[in-house]
Amino acid sequence: MIYKTSGVCCSNIDFEIEDGIVKQVIFNGGCAGNASGISKLVAGMKVEDVIEKLEGTKCGRKATSCPDQLSKALKEWRK
Repeated sequence: MIYKTSGVCCSNIDFEIEDGIVKQVIFNGGCAGNASGISKLVAGMKVEDVIEKLEGTKCGRKATSCPDQLSKALKEWRK
């Protein structure tokens, strides 16, 4: 699934879920090192656990962040 982000540097997040487990996450744009690190950390985690850990994370003075946008993407996937 591809999620169009809002309020962050990356333009979208491409992710794959299998049986409620995050298999792969790719942030397109943004801070390459941080995005790569987040992608590696959440791979293999349950969707619910990723949402719980990342939801509400802010980037500096912004109201959101790439990790927060990932939580929003996963919430939308659940619907």
